[in-house]
Amino acid sequence: MRFLIIFIFLITDVLAEDVSSIKNIVIHKIPKIYDNVIILDKKDQKISTEDFKGKLLILNFWATWCEPCKEEMPSLDNLQAKLGLSKLKIFAINIGREDRNKVNKFFIDLNIKNLELYYDSPSTLAKTFSLRGIPTSILINKDGHEFARVIGSIDFENKKFINWIKNYN
Repeated sequence: MRFLIIFIFLITDVLAEDVSSIKNIVIHKIPKIYDNVIILDKKDQKISTEDFKGKLLILNFWATWCEPCKEEMPSLDNLQAKLGLSKLKIFAINIGREDRNKVNKFFIDLNIKNLELYYDSPSTLAKTFSLRGIPTSILINKDGHEFARVIGSIDFENKKFINWIKNYN
């Protein structure tokens, strides 16, 4: 029994250590709860995150003029296609007030193939999640609660990050 407790402690410590090396990630001790988060798809149809309970969600807020957004988008695209993360759904949400053709061109220029475009044109989600800048990624667990966020850009193909989020997949 004592061996099991030590083993669990070591595993927990290793998992915490893995994510702690990623400086931009903030893990909430108490998950944040939001009511009915609505996202617009490319046809302006409303999508509720409530429809994705049971999945790990990443809401990534970005704009075409944001250079760090441009740098991280290919790794975010690859994360969506990553084997072993079948219950992951990424919403790449453009919060710029840009022409839709410019937003589409951004995805084409970066060769984004696994992500779909989503919008928050009235900036309601930016206010709901109290965004302080972009890129920002909100991580929502299977229960629909925000358990962490990434403030600024990261490499979403970082093995430590991938191993950490697999715990929530």
